[in-house]
Amino acid sequence: MARPSSSFISFFIILHLLLNCNLNANGCYTSIIGFGDSLFDTGNLKHLSQFSLPFFYLPYGETFFHKSTGRASNGRLMIDFIADSLKLPFVPPFFDDNGNEKMELGQGVNYAVIGATAMDYSIHKATGVHSILTDGSLRVQLEWFKESICANVSDCSHLIGDSLIIMGETGLNDYLKAFSGAKSIDEIKIYVPFVVEAIISVINEVLELGAKTILVSGELPAGCFPTILKLSNESDKTNYDNVTGCLIKSNKLAEYHNELLVKELNKIRELYPDANLIYADIYNAAMQFYRSPKEYGFTSGALKACLGNTQELRYNDSVLGLDISLTTCDDPDTYVSWDGMHLTEAAYKIISKSLLQGPYTVPQFNSSCVDGLSSFM
Repeated sequence: MARPSSSFISFFIILHLLLNCNLNANGCYTSIIGFGDSLFDTGNLKHLSQFSLPFFYLPYGETFFHKSTGRASNGRLMIDFIADSLKLPFVPPFFDDNGNEKMELGQGVNYAVIGATAMDYSIHKATGVHSILTDGSLRVQLEWFKESICANVSDCSHLIGDSLIIMGETGLNDYLKAFSGAKSIDEIKIYVPFVVEAIISVINEVLELGAKTILVSGELPAGCFPTILKLSNESDKTNYDNVTGCLIKSNKLAEYHNELLVKELNKIRELYPDANLIYADIYNAAMQFYRSPKEYGFTSGALKACLGNTQELRYNDSVLGLDISLTTCDDPDTYVSWDGMHLTEAAYKIISKSLLQGPYTVPQFNSSCVDGLSSFM
């Protein structure tokens, strides 16, 4: 059977989304359009990858969906909680089970891919860093978006102007790839301005296409990830934070990334005064429970992974630092980390609530858009 032409797909998607614009209940956004990496991927890599990866099977997805959806967690991600809070449906992945572009997208579409980098894959390849995962860099995601929805510039502008654009976390995988190439944290720091520049370039282009509201995520404190702690194998206790036990240098790298990102977003605001650029400070939102895990219900600690024994986690670039044939903990909700590199649903819920109802967005998210009762029960 012949595959539908790209122009037909574009027309169908635009028509379908525009017809559904009046269905949103929050009065703020008609849909969510997402970009990013494993913190936001709702199933694209599962439908694109030629390899069998742990994310594609239970116990991934066991807590909420009771099946694997391709999300790199035991349940919902931040994008799911945000959608629910805005009284919008979960944002479906762009690709279907056969790796084809979906034509029935409902309200919104998610282009995020597990393992996605901010910089183009060709740049990493040129520096001798390779990955067997699909090339779903931020620039590639933007091209998918433009080809599927923005073939007609006028319709694209109308559609995305009424949508919440989520520019999910990207950058960590760029740094992890450099780390896998035996580069030190100080050497990796040189990459940061280029990574931020790649993110800003995509944001600028989305604004040019007509976006009005973009939620831009910073980096998480990767120095608190069990796999990063294991890989670093630091013996000097002064390299660890006294309060959290996290690696200081790795977290400083994330802080540096976030500082540069905020500076660049401020520059964009001057160029696009009518646009609403919201910085999502997921770093400090997460540091709440890294500093006081038990206060947030993480009685099993913040630096141990639920899935398997942290001491047994082995680095394998094909699964982004995970080689899992291990057991699941009894109660994932008592853990911050799901598999050593990704967080549990319980952790993502706290971060999402902190963004939407707390002080961790700049400017603060419009509280009138958020259903504060049902989403975080």
